[in-house]
Amino acid sequence: MPDHPSGHLSGRPSGHRSGDPSDHLPGDPSGHFYAVLAAQRVLPVLRSADADEAVRHTTDLLAAGCRAVELTTSTPGWAAAVTRTAALNDVHGRPALIGVGTVTTTAQAEAALDAGAAFLISPYPAPEVRAVAVRREAVFIEGGFTPGEIAAAVRAAGAAKVFPAHVGGPGFVRSLRAVLPGAVIVPTGGIRLADVPDWLAAGATAVGIGGGLPCDPGELAAVFAGAAAPCCGSCDAAAGH
Repeated sequence: MPDHPSGHLSGRPSGHRSGDPSDHLPGDPSGHFYAVLAAQRVLPVLRSADADEAVRHTTDLLAAGCRAVELTTSTPGWAAAVTRTAALNDVHGRPALIGVGTVTTTAQAEAALDAGAAFLISPYPAPEVRAVAVRREAVFIEGGFTPGEIAAAVRAAGAAKVFPAHVGGPGFVRSLRAVLPGAVIVPTGGIRLADVPDWLAAGATAVGIGGGLPCDPGELAAVFAGAAAPCCGSCDAAAGH
């Protein structure tokens, strides 16, 4: 991606649980975030060399029409990158939703929320992170691979990350959707950008993409424009403000 920040810049941070992205109440951060995720459909997962690179890539994504971005604890200085990007707006002037992935410990969860993270994501079941999320009323998408792990995450928060998704393929997500019809399901891991439509057709709410996003600003914008679905009334009002 380009080395120079671009786009609409400028301040905010992070609920209870709802299995349906459209079924949320005012003041329910998880429900609103799930609605945003269901509208965006492609969730970038950034594993950057350092905080500065993470900030540059996040700024480029926001300028391209992305609103929710997942940074990861594998990036050196990730907490500082969250603080620097959590106050930005997307290209439509709406507050960015900057989350932290690969969160597996209480300390990481607390640090991420203190830095302004709008959501937390773990790669596998992480009860200690779930406890922090419940206590601080934060959005948490817990990872799992087996149907039991995924169902447990959905029961706890209405959502689950399926990881590593490429092992089961879209057919696995289709089977999960049959028994978890209202769940927010986010497959991540080994998914190519070209295959995103197959995963969405199988029932994924959104697809985590860790690599392969284009660097060209126009091509990057086309990715999010092509995948986007309508969000909620409050987002539409903010975009038109």
